[in-house]
Amino acid sequence: MTSNTVKAGTFISVLFVIIALFYRRQVDDVLKDRLNSILEGLVKVEKQCSVDTRPKVAVGYGACNDLFIDGKELLKYDAVAESPEHFNEISSTEELLKTYAYFFRHGAAAERYISNDTLFDAIVDIASRIEGSHFALGGNAPVMAKRFFLEGCEVLLAAKMTPKLQESLPKGVRVVGRDIKKDDVHLILEYKEDEDWGIYRSPRANRFIVHNDHNNPLVSSLEEFDQLLKEFNPNLLVISGLQMMDNYPYPKGVREQRLLKIRDQMVAQLPSTRVHFEMASFAEAELLHQLAQYITPYADSLGMNEQELANLYNMMMYGNISFVSDSNPRVATVLDQMREIFHLESRNRVMKENSRQLTRLHVHTLAYQAILTVKNSPWKNSKAAAAKASLTANRHVCGSKEVDIEKAKLIMDDSFSTSIAAGSRRVPLDVEQPVSCWDEELNGRSHNRFTVEICVAPVLVCTEAYQTAGGGDNISSAGLFLQI
Repeated sequence: MTSNTVKAGTFISVLFVIIALFYRRQVDDVLKDRLNSILEGLVKVEKQCSVDTRPKVAVGYGACNDLFIDGKELLKYDAVAESPEHFNEISSTEELLKTYAYFFRHGAAAERYISNDTLFDAIVDIASRIEGSHFALGGNAPVMAKRFFLEGCEVLLAAKMTPKLQESLPKGVRVVGRDIKKDDVHLILEYKEDEDWGIYRSPRANRFIVHNDHNNPLVSSLEEFDQLLKEFNPNLLVISGLQMMDNYPYPKGVREQRLLKIRDQMVAQLPSTRVHFEMASFAEAELLHQLAQYITPYADSLGMNEQELANLYNMMMYGNISFVSDSNPRVATVLDQMREIFHLESRNRVMKENSRQLTRLHVHTLAYQAILTVKNSPWKNSKAAAAKASLTANRHVCGSKEVDIEKAKLIMDDSFSTSIAAGSRRVPLDVEQPVSCWDEELNGRSHNRFTVEICVAPVLVCTEAYQTAGGGDNISSAGLFLQI
């Protein structure tokens, strides 16, 4: 082989590399332009609505001190995790590893009660000493209360907290509930997308939460909250944190009594006060059944993620629980489940005295936001709410007030079907007007027909997750703020 041939071969190889880099840069530029257009479109819709008044929002119940840690730093992989298994409550290190593996491999969020006090205290002690771990204000109610306050609401929060933890709240959030000496701690084990843990790889960033609560399962701030609600006269009452009741060792009948008191509090609100129930990760079928009996029929609005939607759908349709579900479900699948929940919830409320007609559903997924509202109901600005919820998802997870497209990606398809039924309409994603809205007719309570508006907004998914815990609470609150 001559030197000229070698030089020619080298030249051709270099030329191919240059061409490949050129086209890659061209593709990257096209993708960036697309993301920029979507971002500009979402921000434009978000800014179309402003709230001139200061809405009054009451949020219950409970609070905790969240301890954040990288999951793999705390839980060292062990062969026992090669047999993943679900446990409703955790009592040993072996059960913890198996349960973590069960959810990690699906990239599914989960929250579980550790019944062994000694084990939990030991794990928290170890976690708090690991470099990079940190404490922060936690619990659905305080996180939602903080978001409502930052958006401009007047906020009343039902929670028992230490004075030190109360300092984590913005000054101006009014806390109802006595001071306590020790806060409940929630251990948040976070992991990133495509992270390896032993033989498993996570399909998406998420978190696994364990707790050993003693205050929150008893909803101990309920009575004091009740005394001030009438005086406060909120525009919106938010019910959250009830997953703390999951698998807690109550004396017989105590949990049901507490749920009935929460129901009575919901029923006591004026018709002008809207009531929202924020779902969470539930493992106990009996509790979810009780919630469908005593809580959801008395709420105007329900908020949940894709896993919680599937869980509620399966319980209402088939009487069982779905512990994990598709981490990135098709839009058509979610919309069909939302329609069915609207129908089932409406039917579930017919014979219940003082129940309310469901008029709002918000499902927040990794890839998109979907909001369903009844037309001519008090809920307004669905399109702007979907855009704001979408932007809040990125801002919270990335830990930034602004969306950086260098740290974002789009995983929603270029178009979606409005239903899995044959002949359903297909909606293209318009990058300049990314929020799609349309009207439909659905069956409601007593076979009444309701015209509903459905809005779907793509999420610019954060690729460098700063914090996943609390994402749903921030997203739901941001969406509700524009709709009160």
